[in-house]
Amino acid sequence: MWTHEESMETTATPVQIWALFSDVPGWKKWNSGIEYLEMRGPFANGSTFSMQPPGEEAFVSTLTNVKENEGFTDETVIDATYVLVHHKIIPLASGLTRVSYSTEITGPSATEFGPMVTSDFAEVLAALKKLAESRG
Repeated sequence: MWTHEESMETTATPVQIWALFSDVPGWKKWNSGIEYLEMRGPFANGSTFSMQPPGEEAFVSTLTNVKENEGFTDETVIDATYVLVHHKIIPLASGLTRVSYSTEITGPSATEFGPMVTSDFAEVLAALKKLAESRG
């Protein structure tokens, strides 16, 4: 198993972060690693979306563990390798909100996929923070 976690803290509220998470077509505003994105169904357990990073093959992910204002998981299976990315929204006692991306990858290509999947997480979280705080 290959694991990785990145997080950031923001003045944005869980509701503000959730609004950005649940607007899948809007992900391109804060995630430059998306060339093409198509949501199939509501932002709910079992719905799928297709996403294509620049210069790469598109893949399909399934939403699981969707909890409003708390987070969600997306699951992607590519050639028997399972990629789970948990997107968590955690209110802190300080009044700030922590947003965490934690990844678990299992299967034959786990060590190959891991760095590719997570290499831009810090950049993505920084862009998410900037957009969420600008809407405050």
